[in-house]
Amino acid sequence: MTQETGGFAAFNLNPNILAAVIATGYEEPSAIQQQSIPIIMAGHDMIGQAQTGTGKTAAFALPILHCIDPAKREPQALILAPTRELALQVATAFETYAKQMPGVTVVAVYGGAPMGPQLKAIRNGAQIVVATPGRLCDHLRRDEKVLSTVNHLVLDEADEMLKLGFMDDLEVIFKALPATRQTVLFSATLPQSIRAIAERHLRDPQHVKIQTKTQTVTAIEQAHLLVHADQKTSAVLSLLEVEDFDALIMFVRTKQATLDLASALEAKGYKAAALNGDIAQNQRERVIDSLKDGRLDIVVATDVAARGLDVPRITHVFNVDMPYDPESYVHRIGRTGRAGREGRALLLVTPRERRMLQVIERVTGQKVAEVRLPDAQAVLDARIKKLTNSLSPLVGDAESTHGDLLDRLTADIGCTPRALAAALLRKATNAQALTLAAIEKERPLVPNNAPRGDRPERTGDRPDRGDRERRAPVPLAEGRARCRTALGARDGIAAKNLLGAILNEGGLAREAIGRIQVRDSFSLVELPEDGLEKLLTKLKDTRVAGKQLKLRRYRED
Repeated sequence: MTQETGGFAAFNLNPNILAAVIATGYEEPSAIQQQSIPIIMAGHDMIGQAQTGTGKTAAFALPILHCIDPAKREPQALILAPTRELALQVATAFETYAKQMPGVTVVAVYGGAPMGPQLKAIRNGAQIVVATPGRLCDHLRRDEKVLSTVNHLVLDEADEMLKLGFMDDLEVIFKALPATRQTVLFSATLPQSIRAIAERHLRDPQHVKIQTKTQTVTAIEQAHLLVHADQKTSAVLSLLEVEDFDALIMFVRTKQATLDLASALEAKGYKAAALNGDIAQNQRERVIDSLKDGRLDIVVATDVAARGLDVPRITHVFNVDMPYDPESYVHRIGRTGRAGREGRALLLVTPRERRMLQVIERVTGQKVAEVRLPDAQAVLDARIKKLTNSLSPLVGDAESTHGDLLDRLTADIGCTPRALAAALLRKATNAQALTLAAIEKERPLVPNNAPRGDRPERTGDRPDRGDRERRAPVPLAEGRARCRTALGARDGIAAKNLLGAILNEGGLAREAIGRIQVRDSFSLVELPEDGLEKLLTKLKDTRVAGKQLKLRRYRED
């Protein structure tokens, strides 16, 4: 079901909504908007499969606003989002499109902010409620009738909601809504857990699927760099020397890594900050606002913390840590190159992650070109260029305003103008290396010319399967426990299967799960020590590839 090309006017939207859309500068609807808007306006339930950056927010916001009655001061539409950042982004979009609709009010409901004003806004008649599931359930415990007038429900990024453990909260919310509501579900992927929700709670839904994995990234220049794991920070600092960026987001896997890398960047003079799930909501909002207005240039984030982040200044994405799956990669690099803007994405790959790089290339249908670490000459040229750009505007009238001072200083010090200029340059550059030899010493060693990676050369016969099965697990990180399942490679199990099952059923964030080692006849998974027994109980009936997971604590005797 598609809409003929004719701009947004062809949808016969409320003229006030159309005027607001035109004011934003949008001219032609995207593929997801062309197919979804007519279905939602007609009142059908719908399942939309589309990646981030495709315009899906407008795909449901515009038709829902068209159906809103401003005269009714009561909640009429509920949009659920997995994170606070995405909820705020969606609420802002609704406010933008409703600017010329007097009487229409939007409220964002999320954790980390006072509950009282949120509940008051709902009771005062906000027609659009954008919420995270957890906080909305808190409100339902206070007032179970607060959603009784909602007739439009949207689940945005439903797969992420399940990965974050919101299944039980969603069931509570479904029960609190009128059975006659219209339900629209958007998800980048459609695992069985999402299909089960659709079967239980949607009525004859129409399906819209946009093949965007390649389209999402074609406007983005992609490259990868081979690097040893312990040299990532040095590699990042070298890349920043030569990359011409406005604003940049770096992705890492753990909360601690966001703090460590942001601190290293600040020490080098970059305006950088960390963004992770442990940072208070008001601070998270300040970080995003600072990135938007230029007070910050670099944000180091985990996947979950960056959901919904859309800052036009972002020209670069650095994948400092390899994403867990190709879909996450597409989501990450979608932070740049949006709405027709140019973007560049760099992926740091350790020798043992080459296979995942191949998977990403296969899924996206694009080759991620290899680049080398900038050599000493490139770094030197970049540093001199920055110095030249900073000094050029000062040269114009400097001789007339400071020439006499120069003469006096050279006389007082007893040096030549060249010697004084060199001393001032050294002071201005904080003694930064500006010679090839000095820069060469700073550069990290990377495995660009080591096709076998960092594996040691074999000195004997290749170990047999039994030896490989018995090899010792790698040391555990602090705060983690190693667990074992009897499912392995011979059962058709891959690390991504175990990861997906634990995320969906265990309600963990991705960064909470450590190393996953798949052997032939069993697999090992690193999980948080805190609350482990409760987690294992929750995973008791989980099945992977049709077989019971039966995850147990691994005793390394």
